[in-house]
Amino acid sequence: MHKINKALSELWLSDEQCDVCARLRQIQRHENPNFVAELSTGYVVLGDDQYIRGYTLFLCKQHATELFELDPQFQAQFLKEMVLTAEAAAAVFHAEKMNYELLGIGKSRHMHWHLFPRHANDTPVPGPVWRTPKEVLHGPQAQITPAQRQAWIMQLRQEIERLLRERE
Repeated sequence: MHKINKALSELWLSDEQCDVCARLRQIQRHENPNFVAELSTGYVVLGDDQYIRGYTLFLCKQHATELFELDPQFQAQFLKEMVLTAEAAAAVFHAEKMNYELLGIGKSRHMHWHLFPRHANDTPVPGPVWRTPKEVLHGPQAQITPAQRQAWIMQLRQEIERLLRERE
């Protein structure tokens, strides 16, 4: 399940230079407890903190900063797989609305999508998740048990596999 393309992994930056490349190496070593699935252009992982239940990330296999830096075929597939990941998260976590964010600066310039299954009143202040104070987003309310994490990972993985079969 973890078939990292050697040519791509040779292009990754060091762990000190890029947080996302470091996460990809964790996946490669089977050390990322949040790993959900490998798709052709990226990796699906559950967010470390779960204040927004079902917070999921889609990490690009290529170290690139911008969508326009990708080969057009890879770019199109990357976007399709991000949408598939969002659809899976929406289904598993019964989202009223999905929020999609492609952010990054500093050590996180490597493209990675933040996918948030949103519900009415899920944050103290309406609007973007990032308006929620950090101590809330990363605090005790954002933590889940290892058993809950594994259950959600399995549910997401199964939904991704179902959607992939449906699209064959």
